[in-house]
Amino acid sequence: MTQDHHLDDNEPVNRVADPHPYEDFAHETPILVEYWQAVLRHRMAIAIIMAVCVALGIITTLLMTPFYTSTSTVEINREQDKVTNVEGVTGSDSAGQNLEFYQTQYSLLEARSLAERVVRARDLASNDEFFEMFGENPSNASILSDASTVQTAAERKRRLRIATDLLLDHVSISPIRGSSLVEISFQSPNRVLSAQVTNAWVEQFIASNLDRRFNSTADARKFLEEQLADLKQRLEDSERNLSAYADNKEIITLSSEQTASGKTVAQKTLASANLEALNLALAQATADRISAESEARLRSGNKNALDNGALNRLREERAKIQAEYARLMVQFEPEYPTAKGLTSQIMALDKSIAAEELRSRTGTLARYEAALEKEKQLAAQVATLKGQFSGERRDSIQYNIFQREVDTNRQLYDGLLQRYKEIGVAGVGANNISVVDKAEPSTTPSSPKIILNIALAFIAGIGLAAAFVFIMEQIDQTVKDPADLKSKLGIAPLGSIPDFDKEDILLSLNDKKSVAWEAYLSLRTSLAFLTDHGLPRSFLLTSTRPNEGKSTSAFALAAVLASSKKRILLIDGDMRNPSLHQMLEIENRSGLSNFLAGDNDLDRLINKDNAFGFDSMSAGPIPPNAAELLSSNRMRELIEQLSSRYDSVIVDAPPVLGLADIPLLADSVEGVIYTIEAGGVKLRGIQSALQRIKSSNGHIFGGIVTKIRPQHSGYGYGYAYQYSYGQKAAIAE
Repeated sequence: MTQDHHLDDNEPVNRVADPHPYEDFAHETPILVEYWQAVLRHRMAIAIIMAVCVALGIITTLLMTPFYTSTSTVEINREQDKVTNVEGVTGSDSAGQNLEFYQTQYSLLEARSLAERVVRARDLASNDEFFEMFGENPSNASILSDASTVQTAAERKRRLRIATDLLLDHVSISPIRGSSLVEISFQSPNRVLSAQVTNAWVEQFIASNLDRRFNSTADARKFLEEQLADLKQRLEDSERNLSAYADNKEIITLSSEQTASGKTVAQKTLASANLEALNLALAQATADRISAESEARLRSGNKNALDNGALNRLREERAKIQAEYARLMVQFEPEYPTAKGLTSQIMALDKSIAAEELRSRTGTLARYEAALEKEKQLAAQVATLKGQFSGERRDSIQYNIFQREVDTNRQLYDGLLQRYKEIGVAGVGANNISVVDKAEPSTTPSSPKIILNIALAFIAGIGLAAAFVFIMEQIDQTVKDPADLKSKLGIAPLGSIPDFDKEDILLSLNDKKSVAWEAYLSLRTSLAFLTDHGLPRSFLLTSTRPNEGKSTSAFALAAVLASSKKRILLIDGDMRNPSLHQMLEIENRSGLSNFLAGDNDLDRLINKDNAFGFDSMSAGPIPPNAAELLSSNRMRELIEQLSSRYDSVIVDAPPVLGLADIPLLADSVEGVIYTIEAGGVKLRGIQSALQRIKSSNGHIFGGIVTKIRPQHSGYGYGYAYQYSYGQKAAIAE
């Protein structure tokens, strides 16, 4: 009967041979999954480490001395002391100056000198209780001396140093972000002491600030006094030079004023005043001369004649008489006596008018000549004063130089004098530090905080657990997951078998719904894709060392394959330590060793009709030297003969390491299925065993991982169970 007559209806045929049929499906496990798998493998150790760390945290917290923290809040205002009002040439960076100022204040709050001031103010160096509450022993002469005894200078200095260190170790300065407020806190086992030290810290900080201000103002006053004396002398010298020069050049200043910038400006000198007055008189004389000249040139009358009252009255009288005469001429002749009388009056008035006009013209000429003469005299005097003023103006250049020197010295002197007065008036009472909240004794301890310590212990436990897992993973160079076969050994993963603990595998195989059956059913599915003709016609199962589950796997695999109507033969190839006859509960009278020794009666050597549906060949009598029997060609002949009878021949081979059997058996079958116990043999041993198989021309189909525990795989056996069940359903369809 040929192989095809025994193939299952759903068995795939005519496949293309592939030496690594699962290489396309293999993939590296993601790094996060590997981490999770490592955590699951060591979860008990991790739980113990975490529990120990948390317990230690709780115990340590309960044993710690409670500390009380008192906090005081102060406000530090930005203030810049100015000795002079002189501005810098370069622009100032206010933001940078503020940062520098506040960083300086924070450093001063943490200064050792401030801590020493607090120690002295509270007399802590001589307080034995203060040292005892912080764990210092004042009675230890090597460290401290008893305050009740006479202390040397060195002992006092030592006590001061230790007390200062204690304050600095327990004080904290916390600036409030975005404000000028600073929180000053001190913690100690005594809540009243914490408040007292915190308030003393603030008081001494304010006092030290005032001391620094006093020292700085004292130096400033001394500096200003020296500068004022020098500027006073320079001002007096410059004023003397200015006065001497003015006397020498006869520069007489009648009035002057100072500008907003402090510069002295001469408004009027004697020469300029005289020139101004004469120039005004000359302008008036010129106007009078022009007016008189205009009147003198008039052909009829003049401005004075028109303004002459007597002349105007004469003309009015003549006009009246002339009008009366014209009225008489309407009725009478010129010879009429009344008309003659009027004519005589008119003639007399004409003479009087002519005489008055002559007198008026004569006065106008006289005034013109007088005005002209006066103009000439004033013009000569103005010309003389102009020459004098020009000389004075040339001399005023040097005069102004002396004047500017006087103004500059006076401004510097006045500015420093004003600053000196301000420092004297302000004194050192002003302070830029104010207390917002005073420290009060705390009602509850600030440390230890049990929640925080438990959290820190938990974090420490996580760190220790992570270190433990990392170290164990580095030390543990074993196969823990089927994915390790491809990534670490370079062979295809064919399946995974869970650890059945004390479960009877033979009883489990009788139940086709058991976990064991499903696991090996999944392995059977993988075997169907190993060769181009489906299930290999012959293969052996081996392992690195004994007790890795190869015999159990071979037995279970034979039972699963036989359940699909295939003719399966299981050969116990481990003639040194046979086990198949024990699982089948038969006698090991004859078997493989008989055939290798020359017995060709296969029907007698094969056991049939067992409860699991497959035929078997036990190991037979244990030979004195199994390697000699395997070194002949009898094993190859046996496999060839049995392959014609059975769909598949399975050989339960002995372990690889320490024995010469596997290199002799591997070349007799189509391939080798390598069995590896999860967490068992080191990778180096497995690699060495695989190399021995390859060196004997053995073909390795792949490997199966046995005895997988939940902590050895991140997927758990539930995944494998579901997968195999699905595969079984697919095959059943």
